Order: sequence, then structure tokens, then C-alpha cells
Amino acid sequence: MKSSSPRLSRRNFSLAAASAVLAACTTTGGKLNGDPITATPIVPPPPEKAQQKPVRVALALGGGAARGFAHIGVIKALEARNIQVDLIAGTSAGSVVGALYASGMNGFALNKLALSMDEASISDWAMPFRTRGFLQGVALQNYLNTTLNNRPIEKMARPLGVVATDLQTGQPILFQRGNTGIAVRASCSVPSIFEPVKIGGHEYVDGGLVSPVPASFARKMGADFVIAVDISQRAETGVTASSFDVLMQTFTIMGQTIKAYELDKYADVVIRPNLAAMSGSDFTQRNAAILAGEEAVAKIMPELQRKLAARRMGA
Repeated sequence: MKSSSPRLSRRNFSLAAASAVLAACTTTGGKLNGDPITATPIVPPPPEKAQQKPVRVALALGGGAARGFAHIGVIKALEARNIQVDLIAGTSAGSVVGALYASGMNGFALNKLALSMDEASISDWAMPFRTRGFLQGVALQNYLNTTLNNRPIEKMARPLGVVATDLQTGQPILFQRGNTGIAVRASCSVPSIFEPVKIGGHEYVDGGLVSPVPASFARKMGADFVIAVDISQRAETGVTASSFDVLMQTFTIMGQTIKAYELDKYADVVIRPNLAAMSGSDFTQRNAAILAGEEAVAKIMPELQRKLAARRMGA
């Protein structure tokens, strides 16, 4: 018999080698050189978590005389829902509550102080020959400075802005430094009721004449999100039980356009406590006003939380 050709022999050898390799892969359970053969899955990287942006939240507290007790209810309700307030701007009654809150008092401390406050302690009648106002306002100034241990505006626990009106020019001013009691007194000096307050050569009166709810000033102070509290009477439902109420109603009518513009442009959320039955001169309803503030926050909280969350996400 003739022997196979070299070419055929090489072909048979190659086939045999290939068969051996395939057999090895089959009989060793998918091993090559004794090592397992595994496929590395391609796992996409986890999506980055959306980063929340720091948002400076401001309270813009409006004027309304005795109705200002509602501001305390608003503060209590916001604290109960863990809404952190970073700065405060206040007009008139809002500047009183705002100064106390900015000092570091919480809502419950403000509530306790409000219920123990004697109206006479903040009232000081002017002498008969003084014709520019029935009240001097010094008692209010002293009450605040005593309660705050004479702490100036710039030393508050939270940034505070107090809005007043320059009597000569009609321009608003935002006090952010200096004597807290004097600034608040100026902000509360309703013309014909309180005497104008002289500061640095200028005379100042109630801030509600130029900024009934100071949302724009909260923005100027650096707020990213403004919660405005409007405690003013609606013109069509205003209570006019006294000459003081008539004057406050006049301010409400005069300030409607200014307030509407400021709230629409600068406020993210507007809280309006239901105070329709309360006049600005009625200090006996302070408990009801505080409760109205709490109830108003409860009603608007879903909207507030949704808008605040969207702002923190950069929307």
C-alpha cells in the first residue's frame, strides 16, 4: 500500500487538532487552559441624582395693625411643616412681628408674647399741643428694644429689612442697619395717628404707603423664593368701626394697585389669612388672628411645597 501524501497528512493533523480543542471546550464546561470563560456584562452607569440648589426663602410680612397677629400663626404653621425661613422683610405691623422673629424667637415664643402683650405698653398719647399725630410711638420703640435687648437690625439671627416711607419725597426706604425700635416705629407711623419719625435728618411714616406687602424688598435682600403674607382688608369688605379703621381703609384703597403689582411680580406664594371680620384696631381678637394665620398656611401648603421643590430643582 502506498503511503498518504504529505499534503493529506497535514490536513488530517489540522482537523484532528481542531477536534481536540472543540472536545476540550465541551468536556471542561467552557474552560480554556483550565480557566472559566465568562462574559463581562456591560452595565450602564447609574443616572446622576438631580442636585438640589440652595434656595434662600424670605417672608414678606405686610401691614394691617392688629391684624398683624395673623403673622404669628403663619410663622407657627411654617415651622411645624419644616419650612426654613432665611430672611424677613416687614412693613408696619409686619415689621413688628418680623423683628421679633428675626431675633431668634420661634412661633411659640411669639404666640406667648402676643397673648401677654398689654396694648397700653405700646401706646403713648401725644401732648395736646402736638398736632401731627395722636400717638408718639416712643412706647412701641422702647417695648421692642427692651424685648430685643437693644439688638440692632444688623445683629439679628436672620437678615431683617424694615420698610418705611420718606415723608418729604414719598420714596420707600429699607432699613437694614441701626436701631431696631426706631426703624420699626417709623414703619408703623400711620399718618395722623402716629407722629412722623425723624432719622438722619429725614422724617418717615408708615411703609404701607409705598409697599403694603414688601415682596420686592425681600428680593432686593437676596431672596430666591418669597412667601408673602397679605393681612390687609379687601376694600369691598373693610370694617370701618372707628376713625382709625376709616383711615386704614383709605390706605387699603390707595395701595391696591401697588400691592397687586408687587405681589404678582415678586411673590412666589401669597398667604391671605381670613380676617374679614376683624378690624385693624381690635386687639381683643389676637387669638382668632393667630389661628387664621395657621389655617391659611394649611390651605396653601401643597402649592407652597410644590413651588418650593420646583425652585430647588432649578425649574
